[in-house]
Amino acid sequence: MIDYVYILNHTYGVTDEEEEENWKQLGVYSSTREAESAIQRFLQQPGFKDYPEGFIINKYRLDNDHNGWEEGFVTH
Repeated sequence: MIDYVYILNHTYGVTDEEEEENWKQLGVYSSTREAESAIQRFLQQPGFKDYPEGFIINKYRLDNDHNGWEEGFVTH
């Protein structure tokens, strides 16, 4: 049984001078090893190979609320 998933994202473009971020969710994997394997595949592709430091793997527990959204949010 899988208790966690590993979400692979890629981002680039955020610098001190530039605030625009280019963010992509690339996939959801059953292990860190699978996510790291995906990074190796993406690194062969245009764009990704130019920004190899932009890969991020986040671990999420299944069937749990995340990031404190349990109490809603405020609009202005």
